[in-house]
Formats: sequence, C-alpha cells, structure tokens
Amino acid sequence: MVYSSRGLALLLALCIALVTSLFLSLFKSVNFNVLLVAFGISFSVSYLLIFVVLEFLIFRELAKLYKLMAKLKKKELSKIDKQKEVPLNPLKTINEDIYSFAELKQKEIDELKKLEAFRREFIADVSHELKTPIFAAQGFVHTLLDGAVNDKNVRTKFLKKAAKSLDGLDILVQDLLTLSHLETGQIKMHFESFDLLKLTEEVMEQFEEKAEKKDIKLKIEDSGHKVMVYADWQRINQVMTNLISNAIKHSEEGSEVVINFESSKKSVTTKIQDSGEGIPAEHQARIFERFYRVDKSRSRVKGGTGLGLAIVKHILEGHNSKPEVESIPGKGSTFSFKLPRGKPDSAELSEAQKN
Repeated sequence: MVYSSRGLALLLALCIALVTSLFLSLFKSVNFNVLLVAFGISFSVSYLLIFVVLEFLIFRELAKLYKLMAKLKKKELSKIDKQKEVPLNPLKTINEDIYSFAELKQKEIDELKKLEAFRREFIADVSHELKTPIFAAQGFVHTLLDGAVNDKNVRTKFLKKAAKSLDGLDILVQDLLTLSHLETGQIKMHFESFDLLKLTEEVMEQFEEKAEKKDIKLKIEDSGHKVMVYADWQRINQVMTNLISNAIKHSEEGSEVVINFESSKKSVTTKIQDSGEGIPAEHQARIFERFYRVDKSRSRVKGGTGLGLAIVKHILEGHNSKPEVESIPGKGSTFSFKLPRGKPDSAELSEAQKN
C-alpha cells in the first residue's frame, strides 16, 4: 500500500499530537483544556511541516527529471536542424526528417516511461521507509489508549518507545532533505585544508560505545602523522560518520574496523575496512543508490535509513571524487575514496624547513 503525502502527513501528525498529549498528561497540574489545546497545536504544526517536506521532496525529484527530458528534446531537435543544412534529395530529406522526428518522439515516450517508473518507485520507497516508524509509534499509542495509560510504569515505557520511533522518523526525514539538497546543488561546499586524521579520530570517539557493545575494535593504521586534505570539513565528517557507522553495523562481534590513509603527491586515499558479511558482486554497483538494500530482512534488523551511502556518493561527487568498494562475501568489505592533498599547516612547514 502506497501512502499519499497528505495521508502520511495526517497519520504522522496524529501520532505526534497523541504522544505530546499523553506526555503532558503525566503532569498533575495539566488539565483537560490544556491537553486539548496542546493536541490541536501539535497536530496542526506537525501536519503542516511534514506535508510541506513530503511535497517538496517528491515534486523536486519530478521537476529534475522533466528538466533532463527537455534538454534531450532540445538536443535532438538541433540534430534535425543540422541535417536540413546539408543539401540532399528532397524526398530523402523529408524521409530523414520524419525518421528523426519519430525517433525523437520514441525517446520522449521512453523518458516518460522512465519518469513514471521513477515516480512510482520513489513514492513507494519513501512510503515504505516512513511507515515503519509510523506504525511502531501508532502501535504504542493505541496500546496506551486501550488502557495501558493507567499503569504509570507501562505508560512511561511505551511513551519512550514511541518517542524513539519518532526520533528514527526525524533522522529519516533529515537524511531525505540532505540528499535532496545535495542532488539539487543547494548545499555548497566550503573547501579548506584540514587534518583528516584528526577528523577521523573525532568521529571514532563518537562510536566507541557502539563498538564496545559488539566487542569491535576501531583501529587507525599509521596514525603517527597528520593527513592534510583539501575539502569541506563538515561534509567529509558526514562521509566518515556514515562509512564508519556502516562498517560497525555490518561487522561481526569480536572483529575490528580498520581505517588507513594512502598519500601520494596529489591525493589521499582513505580506506575503511570491515569484517562483515561482505557484498555479492551483483549488488556492488547499486549499493550507493538510495534505499537500496542487499538483504532487506537483515538490514531491517540492523536499522539505518538506507540513505547513508547515497549521501556519501553525492558529497564525494561534490569533491570531484567517488566512493569505491571492494568486497568478498563472507570476509568483509573495504570502502575507499580520494581527496586532493591539502597544504601543510605552519608547524609542519617550520619542521620541514629545519630538516
């Protein structure tokens, strides 16, 4: 079942309003009128924001494809005009014009079919990803409404679970917005020289607790010197966060995630190696597509929005680079990307001059 933007927004806004009202009901000083007002405000604001976000995401994608189709049409028409400039037999000219026009129309039909298929797939993907946290929050809320709200311990437990589901939904919407902004060029890169090793160490600190729960060791090879690159610090931080998180998620318990840097005269290659289940060869070309999952059932258990690698791809394309993957099923995967080398800082220059 595929939800419309209006239906999804209505359902989600109702869940958020119910959770908000139930949370406020925990306080004895809050009476029924206040709860009613809070429900109304929460529902209205949530519905408006979510509806705008969904409409923006869907129609932005459609507009982009229509623009590509217009460029194709213009290009094909210019070919027809060039053919007319060449002196040919009149009947042959008419025949070639008809053939070129028919070919153009066939390409337009093919593009429209692709556009329709893309539209259906995009809406189905978004609906499928959104309904998981929505249904979870909805289930907890209905359980409370069916009488569990009278038990304080159960009420608090279920409200926390509903809140966690809505937090997951918020992450998904944020990832969708980020991806949409990257694809349309609304996010501009701010290039500077910085130490990629230091950035990586900061990212790894954020995942120490997550790694410890699975007894996974996070390791940086050859970390005795700075690794200067010229890139957008914030976006590369996002790339490293997504890749390291992905490596931990798919690694086996008791294994390790290894990061290393290979420097050449002009570039630095970063590699993140895990010891997980690996990726079959037939899937490797598609893992950077949004919502693409190699094993849908296992991916659901491990969590994630299905957008992390797509975001990595678009950020690196903004750096005139691309992500690459080498993987052997059953042994693990290595994700890598290149960035141009950055200028050494003043301390490094002084040390180099001394030597």
